[in-house]
Amino acid sequence: MSIEQYLEKVAKFAGSEYGKMIRSQFKDIEGGSELAMLAAPSAEELEQLKKAVAIMTPDEKSKAGSLTDEQVQKIAADAQVDPANLAIFINGFALHCKNCRI
Repeated sequence: MSIEQYLEKVAKFAGSEYGKMIRSQFKDIEGGSELAMLAAPSAEELEQLKKAVAIMTPDEKSKAGSLTDEQVQKIAADAQVDPANLAIFINGFALHCKNCRI
């Protein structure tokens, strides 16, 4: 699966009522639900992820599952997106790819 295909998978419930319900199930005591971003990103999070993936080089895209923290931070800075959300997305992609090989 390519990083673009994974982005499409993550986008499935973005901004939908179902997605909001899923996110509410993952809220912590402070009201955050960052990890649920992979199940149902907000519209803003999805746009940031699209922006980051769009500026990735072909080499970064082909090796997205093994990018270093520094590489992810650089991509986030270049795309001017939240580095934490991009890191969650990239790590989710890496785990998804690892599970596909098992």
